[in-house]
Amino acid sequence: MEKEKLESLLIDYIDNKLNSVDRRAVETELVNNANAYKLYEELKEVMYMMDRSARLEPSGKLKSNFESMLKQESASGGTGKVIFFQPALLYKVAAAVLLLILGGGAGFWISQQQRQANEIAEMKREMEKTKLMMMSLMENEQSASQRIQGVNVALSVEKADDEMVTALVKAMNEDMNTNVRLAALDALSKFHQEPRVRKELIRSLALQKDPVIQIALIQLMVKMKEKGVVKDLQRIVDDNKAIKAVKDEAYSGILKLS
Repeated sequence: MEKEKLESLLIDYIDNKLNSVDRRAVETELVNNANAYKLYEELKEVMYMMDRSARLEPSGKLKSNFESMLKQESASGGTGKVIFFQPALLYKVAAAVLLLILGGGAGFWISQQQRQANEIAEMKREMEKTKLMMMSLMENEQSASQRIQGVNVALSVEKADDEMVTALVKAMNEDMNTNVRLAALDALSKFHQEPRVRKELIRSLALQKDPVIQIALIQLMVKMKEKGVVKDLQRIVDDNKAIKAVKDEAYSGILKLS
């Protein structure tokens, strides 16, 4: 079946305008011709987009002027005959033009979607590389400087995933080196607006015994305006084992948050 005829039949087939004979012919063609089925899928997608877009109906005056122009053009062709176009044919021509326009638009839209999908996939790959490098460095038990480098990798990402947050929290609370714990706290502070990170930072305040980390956490709580830690700060003030510098910072935090 010729492509032009097939396209016309497929358009009517999708619109459910074919008689039973033509419908069976089209369905047979779709079953036996892979290219015809591909064309059917493409037309169906474009026509679906057409249905979702606003429908533009030509005004009566525009239709009349267009038909008049076609008649005059045909009459001036030297044949002396005037060809009258049926409204159905007129709309088929207009639909074909619109189909071409929308087809180009659909192609552009599909291209944009594919480009965005590729960019997202590339970002995910880069994120995985960054995370693997971070984890590898942080697992180096022999070198605190290597672990600090691993923690600092988190500063290069815009958003840390759950696995990265878990590793940073563990480093902040459990690492044997103060500088590593402080670096982890600094990295987590970048993401303090994330609910889970905020919760872990608040929880860590009650766990810390290192004065350097305690003071840094208290200062961060004040910066976050986290009033929920006032009771924890009061316990630090009342703790006889806490050093004066930590108690003073806790007391200052209470005044600022109350």
